[in-house]
Amino acid sequence: MAETAAQAPTTPEPDAAPEPDAAPTASAPPGGSRSPGVRRIILDAAGLPLSALLSEPADGRPPRATVVALHGGGMSAGYFDGQAHPDVSLMTLGARLGVAVLALDRPGYGASAPYLPEGQTLPEQARAVRAALAEVTARHDTGPLFLLAHSFGGKLALALAADAPPGLFLGVDVSGCGHRPAVDVARLLRRPDGAALRRLNWGPLHLYPSGTFHVGQRIVTPMPPRERDTVGAWDALAPRLLPRVRVPVRLTFAEHEAWWRHTDADLGALIGLLSGAPRVVVDRLPGAGHNISLGTAARAYHLRALAFLDECLRAQGGRAPGHRDAAASEAGPPCVAEHTAPHPTVAARPHAGPPAVAP
Repeated sequence: MAETAAQAPTTPEPDAAPEPDAAPTASAPPGGSRSPGVRRIILDAAGLPLSALLSEPADGRPPRATVVALHGGGMSAGYFDGQAHPDVSLMTLGARLGVAVLALDRPGYGASAPYLPEGQTLPEQARAVRAALAEVTARHDTGPLFLLAHSFGGKLALALAADAPPGLFLGVDVSGCGHRPAVDVARLLRRPDGAALRRLNWGPLHLYPSGTFHVGQRIVTPMPPRERDTVGAWDALAPRLLPRVRVPVRLTFAEHEAWWRHTDADLGALIGLLSGAPRVVVDRLPGAGHNISLGTAARAYHLRALAFLDECLRAQGGRAPGHRDAAASEAGPPCVAEHTAPHPTVAARPHAGPPAVAP
């Protein structure tokens, strides 16, 4: 598969970086570079080129599973290969734990942007990604597929899972996406307020490694207009779409998540909408802002997500990997609330740090 050049930094959008505030640390990879073992590829989505980053197990064995990672609005696939600190990259951690990670530039981003200057709606993106994944699984030994997504990418992951044939996906892990907005999203996108967007997207800036907002400029790209215009429709779409999800779901809310309401009542209602999922786990991540996978809590989040993947593998009868125990033990306590069908129960557990207060 061909490689394509990384995109240049552009004006920040909903999940994008604020202005640079620090130089990269000495331990970080050079600004804009990819981590060792990560390569850029092009996928065929029924004639539409979709760029992606790919990492695979270093030992050459087939992956136990493939994580399909979907970025948020105004970002790109590089969100999952953070360069400000070696511990941040999901791509390298996944490869070390025996899974492949395929981080897509969603339709309207990366290689597809010239073909889709206005972007795509959520259903259109789902069709394009479904076609790309069909091509990948037909040509490569991917193992089972597991969706991991952030923010707007979480909506896409849930839409893919809602209409997927049985057995296509092991499960879904989503961060930074609820169903009840805590702010007037449509107004913010019509009349952007830089200070408000920085607070919503990042929370306290000390929660990110030094250099994040310098090297991060290379993963920022404009949010396509058609995608931006549909952002405010999610709270109406979610009640129709979420009950159709039939695989295990894990949802993570950062301590400083401010885009979405996530009180216990909000989370209870969200769990209720996922009525078709055999298992729903809700986790609160202390010391994190909205862009979890770029922060100092990224490794903890990624370990918990990969431990959830292993749990889904075992539930489906997959072989238990030798390194699963290490991932699970480092991940810490898994959740604050869980619902397992067919007997719905919600068990609250103490968690470090208070939840974010919706503005």
